[in-house]
Amino acid sequence: MEFKTVLFYIFSAILVIAATRVVTARNPVHSALFLVLSFFSAAALWMLLKAEFLAIVLVLVYVGAVMVLFLFVVMMLDINLDKMREGFWGYFPLAATIGVIIALEMAAVLMRGFWMPEPLIPVASDMIGNTRELGKLIYTQYIYAFEIAAVILLVAIIAAVALTLRRRKDSKHFHPSDAVKVKRNDRIRIVSMKSESDRSKDINPSKLPDAISGTEQK
Repeated sequence: MEFKTVLFYIFSAILVIAATRVVTARNPVHSALFLVLSFFSAAALWMLLKAEFLAIVLVLVYVGAVMVLFLFVVMMLDINLDKMREGFWGYFPLAATIGVIIALEMAAVLMRGFWMPEPLIPVASDMIGNTRELGKLIYTQYIYAFEIAAVILLVAIIAAVALTLRRRKDSKHFHPSDAVKVKRNDRIRIVSMKSESDRSKDINPSKLPDAISGTEQK
């Protein structure tokens, strides 16, 4: 048995165990960490299959961005685990059926790959590399599908921002255009007041005892 075959079985076993722990782990943070491990194992399998671009994208996009964001969201949310497990057995038959169908489809794809002879690698892709050949294929033959996918992702990002943007009633905020339109007289008002010396001059000392006695009678 070749060394690559041994590595393939090792990473495949780690991937299966990690994927199982993603579903069966009781702590959602542990599930997210097992999902990160499964992504790394899948990236290693892509490297063994000489698909370097897919392996790098899987690590950078999913592990480096999506999974880190998901992990922080899970850690910040107050999740009631008991409430989440209430309907587990109710959805289990449907989930098991879908899992069996996916497993059969993957087995059919793998068996077809084992039966068919190994395809010859084109000379161009052997010379320039898989990543460059994939880029040429995407931006020439599949350019319209690639642009449509980019537009769909952009619309999804805008929709997610619009749905999550909520203004709380107890938070203080102002519109930037209103702040720009404010003039100097609207911000501060200058009031002319007498100084302490002028105010003391206006008080007549002869009337102070009468005022004091009047307040005492009251």
